[in-house]
Amino acid sequence: MNLYVFGHRNPDTDAICAALAYADLLQRTTRPNAIAACCGTLNPRTEYALTKAGLAPPRIVMDVRPEVGDICRRESVVAYDDEVFSEVYERMQGNHLSAMPVLDRDGKYLGLLTLLDLMKVIFEGDSDPLKARLVLSSISKINSVLQGKVLHAVTPDAIDEMLVVVGAMSAEGFTERLHQYTTTHILVVSGNRPTIQLPALEHGVRLLVITGGYELSTGLMQLAKLNNVTVISSPYDTATTTMRIKSARRIASAIDMDCMTLSAKLPIAEARILIARSSQKLFPVLDDHGKLFGVLSKSDLINPPKPQLILVDHNELTQAVQGADEAEIVEVLDHHRLGGSLRSDQPIRFINEPVGSTCTLVARQFRAAGLEPTPGIALCMVSGIISDTLNLRSPTTTDVDRDILKWLSGFCKVDMAQFIKEFFAVGSSLRTHSAQRVVREDCKEFEDHGQRFSISQIEETGFDLFWERRDDLYTALKELVADRGLDFSALLVTDINTNGSLLLLSSEPEYWEEVNYPRLDRGLYQLDGVVSRKKQLLPLISNLLNTVRRQEAM
Repeated sequence: MNLYVFGHRNPDTDAICAALAYADLLQRTTRPNAIAACCGTLNPRTEYALTKAGLAPPRIVMDVRPEVGDICRRESVVAYDDEVFSEVYERMQGNHLSAMPVLDRDGKYLGLLTLLDLMKVIFEGDSDPLKARLVLSSISKINSVLQGKVLHAVTPDAIDEMLVVVGAMSAEGFTERLHQYTTTHILVVSGNRPTIQLPALEHGVRLLVITGGYELSTGLMQLAKLNNVTVISSPYDTATTTMRIKSARRIASAIDMDCMTLSAKLPIAEARILIARSSQKLFPVLDDHGKLFGVLSKSDLINPPKPQLILVDHNELTQAVQGADEAEIVEVLDHHRLGGSLRSDQPIRFINEPVGSTCTLVARQFRAAGLEPTPGIALCMVSGIISDTLNLRSPTTTDVDRDILKWLSGFCKVDMAQFIKEFFAVGSSLRTHSAQRVVREDCKEFEDHGQRFSISQIEETGFDLFWERRDDLYTALKELVADRGLDFSALLVTDINTNGSLLLLSSEPEYWEEVNYPRLDRGLYQLDGVVSRKKQLLPLISNLLNTVRRQEAM
């Protein structure tokens, strides 16, 4: 399975660029199957950065819960509805199968064929003597099954329902029997008996099969051609030839068209429930267009492989892509606090350092490996660093960030000052997005001291648009709380020109009056000098919630 490198939900520029750059590093070193992925749309600044870098955005994957299509066998052995018993039976035996899906020649899925149902083809109609002798097939298929020699053929590929008559009686009795049926649908099996062959040819039967490897005399061959009778010489005796002819029956009547099928997109957990109630052994897996995608057996669900994930710019499952708790997390590369319920069955590589950007950590991995990033990847990582550190002005900025940014700039083929200016000028969320999208675009959820809450952050050049849209933003925060079952939600609006922020809350948690920042209005605070969600606002909220816990314990 692929290895996905994921940023957090509602990803910001650092999350997207870290995923792209780290996937590139892994592809060039130890994991060629690494794929950068994201579980949200790109904001305008990130789109601008990737466009300037000439990079495609990460693959959008909203849910990594393993699906049936991830574990089913893609190279499935199939049968076709125009095939006959012997062809399909030999394929089943050769591949040790007891069932296989059936398609038509255009690749359309038709149903399932089991070995038990296939055997019924041979014994079809055994309770009815007439039906037992009917064979729906073509001359070509019959000859193939017999491994015979065609002495004369008339429309060998036409599909006919033929009645098998074995010429093992007297010539008189045989001739009498011929008159009971429509001769053009009669298949006669005869040994080297001209007294049987002659009346069969005179009556113009559809097919005459001569057993024991014998052939017709010259005169009888001329009569066969004159009366349009197909003649085949079989190397087998009469009993074996007759049985083999029955194995040339088409399989169409044995196909189960009402069997259970599974969607390739069906989560494995749901597939287990469905399969547990079924007596089927094999399950055709279909794609969104109803085409065969693969096959799945019950044993495939015993211990299916899990998708592998590398988390960048987060380490909490509440911020991770849907289904991360069912995946194998093999590595974490982050610069935030430790939190949540992240666990692993095996030791994993976990890098968590107090730097201003995850892209700083990724770039350091490039340098440690002795690899030079391409100009596009370098600019991508530059974008993540300047975004998360507000161009090195955030209090989260470290000397490591400054050093790495200088190193990366040497690989970029753009005017850095102009790029940074344009980067921050692009994409005011308040100007272009609905209030609902503003509060959800760069939104992280946290659990602290028994409280579940979210903090969203946007960066603007001034607060004019915020004041115009304040009421809508407040309503959107209330809706976010209701939708996600949170205790409260916060929006940090940061002015990149003044390095200050406004904080809007859906509701003020208990003891919020202990906050040492000016209260401008209900749920609205002025936070001068606060620009970092992780290093300034989150610790502030955590301390206030801790105050609540201490007060309740007294």
